[in-house]
Amino acid sequence: MGCRLKVFLTEEEKLTLEELRKAKDVPQRTKDRAQVLLLNNRGLKNEQIAQGLNWAISTVRQTLHRWEKVGLVGLWDAPGRGGKPRYSESDLVYLENCLAQEPQTYNSKQLAKKLASERQVNLSADRLRRVLKKRGRRFGSARKQPQEQIIS
Repeated sequence: MGCRLKVFLTEEEKLTLEELRKAKDVPQRTKDRAQVLLLNNRGLKNEQIAQGLNWAISTVRQTLHRWEKVGLVGLWDAPGRGGKPRYSESDLVYLENCLAQEPQTYNSKQLAKKLASERQVNLSADRLRRVLKKRGRRFGSARKQPQEQIIS
């Protein structure tokens, strides 16, 4: 078993970590990392902290080492996590222009094929439909609005 890592926090750092832990617009993982530092500063052992947060002990140690190396910035996840988009804004603008200018109506499968053949961007029809819907764009066959019945 290695040497126990103890973090010593200034009053200002404690206050910052407490505020960070209670903030609403901060990711939960960042809040948990702040909690690890505060608990370690209070004298809890890494094993106790890991058990309380349901973390691995190595994760607690990693958090403490990141604090020692880079400070407050180390509490946030590094950029670049997650999958990268397969399309760009210009691809979506292109599709919206096609929908607005061409007289033909497209369904999502046709739009996905058009995007693949003309822009070399492969998106499933379902994903394309969700992306365009999120942007407020409706497409497909034009639906007629039900007319109000006039009773004389």
